[in-house]
Parts: sequence; structure tokens; C-alpha cells
Amino acid sequence: MLQLLQSLKISLLHTGYAKLDTAWNFDNVISPFTRLCYVTKGSATLYHNNRTYTLKEGHMYLIPSYVYNTYKCENYHEQFYISFFEEIRPGLSIYNLRSFRYEVPLKEGDHLFFERLTQMYPKRKIVNSDPKAYSHKPQKLLQFNKDNAQMNTQRYLETQGILTILLSRFIENEPATNANVSTGRLNDVLVYIAEHLNQSLEVQDLAKKYHMSTDHFSRLFLQQFNMRPLKYIQTKRIERAQLLLWTTNHSLEEIAHKIGMENFSYFSRTFKKITGTTPGKYRKNQAITP
Repeated sequence: MLQLLQSLKISLLHTGYAKLDTAWNFDNVISPFTRLCYVTKGSATLYHNNRTYTLKEGHMYLIPSYVYNTYKCENYHEQFYISFFEEIRPGLSIYNLRSFRYEVPLKEGDHLFFERLTQMYPKRKIVNSDPKAYSHKPQKLLQFNKDNAQMNTQRYLETQGILTILLSRFIENEPATNANVSTGRLNDVLVYIAEHLNQSLEVQDLAKKYHMSTDHFSRLFLQQFNMRPLKYIQTKRIERAQLLLWTTNHSLEEIAHKIGMENFSYFSRTFKKITGTTPGKYRKNQAITP
């Protein structure tokens, strides 16, 4: 587990300070990146992971990637915000390996991390909270990736340190997996799935690869990850599709091929079943907001 966590890579997208009113009212927001905010004044409402959170002054809030969320401000509030990509291996997220809280009180000195990031990256702020103003702009993301790749060592380490510290505030003490189950081989399975999403992935083949019967493999997988292997594979393929829809200009057919779904109709049906919308509508309505 620790060896996997040591591979965590975090890539900053946006950071800034926002003063938001009743226009901050969005539904069905599903993003391929993580959002993190610190409320300094006022209040608002956030819904995700089957729970409603009342945003309060002096608290930080985490919205993981690929979760349905809704947020609303009935009056006024102010917040520092950060958005970033994270991955341990291509297609493998820290959210697969650890349990997270989504609301924590700000620790002494943490406000300085938010202030520092906004000072370091004044051009990473979101200047318009309307999702339509930022719908599907891969060119902007590519520029961010280029900027991140060209950071000097000092800036890179400071940015990684700040983001890692802030993310660590939300991690619960217990792993996301069942402690009574041997996790080593199944964590290897997650890595293998992530690295082979564009290929055929059959449950019986995975079980054979890791020297288990299909039934035993499926039971262990369900016990550890609270999801059947086939559903996990489908979910990860659709998450990869969401990322490609948001970050590239590939056609829908090309994306279906890249995630191992050669049948486009099946891809479209599965995408809608998991996300609640079609691939085309997802690309059109993708939002970047504080």
C-alpha cells in the first residue's frame, strides 16, 4: 500500500479566491478532477456522496473526481478554491485505496497554503463561475500541463508539498479496503486493470492471472472494494472516457475505442447508465467552476 501511495502524482489545474452569490447554483456537476475549497465567509450548500454539506467558515471541503455533485449559494460566501488531477498509476486513484472525509476544520496555518498557491499562480484563477464559459477547453488544459512540466524544481516541490498536505487532511485513519482481506494481489489487479483498459478484460481471465477461481476472485474483490469486478471495469472505462472527453478533441468513436469498447452503442448506453447523461452532452456541459 505505502509503495503505491509513494507514486501519487498531483497536477494543479486552478487556484484562486472567489466571492460568490446566488449565481453559484449548479446541478449535475461531474468532473474528472478533484476540487478542494476553504470557506472564509458566509455559507452555501454542497451535495455529493449521498450527503448534504453546509459550507461553513473556517472549514475545508473535498469533492473527489468523478462524483455527482450539486452546489448552491442562497446568499453570499467567499472561498479559496483549488482543483487538481491526481493519480497513483494511470487510471488508478488514491480514492480507490483510502477512505476520505469530505469536511474538516481548518488547522492552524493551513490558510497560508491557500494564500501561497494563489500568489504563486495568479493566472490559474477562474474568472467566470458560469460553466458554459469553460465548457470543454482542452487547449487550456494542455497549456496547464505544459506549464506544470516546465516548472523549476523549487516551485514543483513546493506545489506538490502544499497539495499533498491539504489532501492529507481529509484522509481517514483506516484504509478504504477491508483490513481482514489480504490487499496485495487485489491492489495489483487494480493497477493491471488501469493499464489495460483499452484491451479485453474478462473476470475469468483476471482470476486466472492471479491464481484464483472466478468465484473466489469475485467474492474477494466485492469484499474489498464493495463492487463487482465487471462493474469496476465498466466504471473505470467510463471515468477514462470522461477524462478524454474533457481533455481532448477525439471523436466519441475514437474515445470508445481507446477505452476498450468497440461497440459504440454499448459505450453510449453504459456511459449514460453510469453518469446519467450521454457522452456528447457530457462534453458539451462539462463545467469548471470555483
